[in-house]
Amino acid sequence: MSAVLKRQQIDDATAQVAAFVVDTRTADIPPPVLDRARDAIVDTLGCGLAGSKEEVSRIALQWVDELGGREQSSLWGTGIRTSVAEAAFANGIFAHALDFDDSLPTLRGHPSAPIVAAALAVGEAAGSSGKDVLTAYAVGLDIAGKLGSVLGNEHYLQGWHNTSTVGTFTATAVSARLWKLDAIQLRMAWGLAASQMSGLVRNFGSMAKPFHVGRAARAGVMSAWLAKKGFTADPSIFDGRNNVLQTYFANDVDGMNSVVSRLGAPWEAQVPGNWVKRWPCCYCSHRAIGGLFALMKEHRLEARDITAIHVGFLPGTDAPLISTDPQTGLEGKFSVEYSLAAAALDGTLTLESFTDEMVQRPAARALLGKVKRYPIADSRVYGLDAHTELVVETAQGKVSMTVERTPGSPAWPLTQADRDEKFLDCAGRVLSATNAAELLAYATRFDAIENIGHLMTVAPGLRRPGT
Repeated sequence: MSAVLKRQQIDDATAQVAAFVVDTRTADIPPPVLDRARDAIVDTLGCGLAGSKEEVSRIALQWVDELGGREQSSLWGTGIRTSVAEAAFANGIFAHALDFDDSLPTLRGHPSAPIVAAALAVGEAAGSSGKDVLTAYAVGLDIAGKLGSVLGNEHYLQGWHNTSTVGTFTATAVSARLWKLDAIQLRMAWGLAASQMSGLVRNFGSMAKPFHVGRAARAGVMSAWLAKKGFTADPSIFDGRNNVLQTYFANDVDGMNSVVSRLGAPWEAQVPGNWVKRWPCCYCSHRAIGGLFALMKEHRLEARDITAIHVGFLPGTDAPLISTDPQTGLEGKFSVEYSLAAAALDGTLTLESFTDEMVQRPAARALLGKVKRYPIADSRVYGLDAHTELVVETAQGKVSMTVERTPGSPAWPLTQADRDEKFLDCAGRVLSATNAAELLAYATRFDAIENIGHLMTVAPGLRRPGT
């Protein structure tokens, strides 16, 4: 815990965590943490630019247009500006529309989409600097991981979507930080956020999943704004009877004290660190996908050689993979059966892999029917930090491996070239190649940006008409 918190006499965990959010200085944060914050913001912005072209995003834009609003914050990749809350809502949907945004094992979800959607919307309206936003992101990510670890697997397996439920609190935290709320105001804002936390795993594979992120980002912005104006709520929502943890099935209802003791020690951006997606589908498939590519390369297999694929999951690790017989591209993102079939057929997985047409092609239908899951017996329940077993059968016999690492994690990281390629591919779906490269170069120097609003005016394709 920081020296700032140790000096303060505060009566409960909610207040101490709030003090951490508002009192932490940029100088208190190790430079590598701010570097990871920059990388996460760049990755999320790239995902959001590509996601802005999706049908779910088109509908979100119609909603924003219907509401109208002051031109305060930019909608990524559109040249449009709107109110802060609606920008956070739409950009949150954009960021998660392709399920290509990063994950955090301690959260058991996607941390950056709600944080970045809220931070860039509020930061633009508030005239925040790049350093302000990086600091807010680092603090918000720490809350995401620490709170997610206390809620644990039980919250998720009860059907709650951690990205959305915890994301409501992290979006509130970064909004409060950038609007310069004090700790009492943030406590009120979190009380308001608690009455809005929602999002069901049941809705995975539909437009409702990215809606979860947009709703969380918007709720965070609104909660912070209302609290700044004097709106009240329970100021100790993480403490006492009927607190958030008890209500939402935490595995450790007394765990907020451990959250306080671990804030910034270590920083979530360093341990466990963000896991950056290599492929645009549910992360729970990625170990199996990485293993399949490795086996096919090692044994020189082709899709036509495969007679069956068996995938072993530890308890809880395939819970998000709710579709065994997907019919649409969205459903395919949450199907290990389709993801492995497409990987074997095409030798790669791209944004184009997850369209309705690709899921419905006869070769994919035939091969996904040969992919079977089996449970690995264990008394524990696991999240992302678990191995996956893979057995590939051919006419010549079986090959197998236990996949211990996850592609895109610190144990199996993307190179900087991989990250740049991902950003340029995503951004290039909205911008010209030259403009995408220009935006990447500018965003890479995030800490030098004097006003975050300039980020949306760097590339001509992002400028609103008349600027």
